Amino acid sequence: MPREGQELGSDAFRLRFVQLDDDVLVMEASYGGDGQLPPEHLHPQQDERFEVVEGAVRAIVDGAERRYERGDSFDVPAGTPHQMTGDGPARVHWEVRPALRTAAFFEQLLTGQAGPDFLSEFRDEMRLT
Repeated sequence: MPREGQELGSDAFRLRFVQLDDDVLVMEASYGGDGQLPPEHLHPQQDERFEVVEGAVRAIVDGAERRYERGDSFDVPAGTPHQMTGDGPARVHWEVRPALRTAAFFEQLLTGQAGPDFLSEFRDEMRLT
C-alpha cells in the first residue's frame, strides 16, 4: 500500500510520494542522468505538471522535444503522448490530477511486483502508445 514519504526506485530513477489523495498525487522524482527515456506513453484521464527543482530534464511531449532547466515548469494534458528523462542528474516536482491508482502503479513497477496483467490492470492510469 503506497504511503506518503515512501521512496522507491534505484540510482537511475528514484521516486518519493509527497502527497497522496484522490484529487492529486504529488511526487518528487530524481533522475541519475543516464538519459534513458521510458517508452512513449499517455495518461488517458490525467493531467500532469512538472517543475524542475535541480538540474535539467529532456521531455518529448506530443512529438516536440524540449529541455527544461531548474525553475522551469510544464504541463502534459491527459491523452498526450510523452516521454521524459534527466539531462544529467535532475530532480522534479511532479503532480498528477486526478491521482487515480498512479501511486499503486509505481509501487508495483518499481518494486518488481508487476505481474503479467500489469498494463491491463492500470489501463486507466497509463497506456503505451
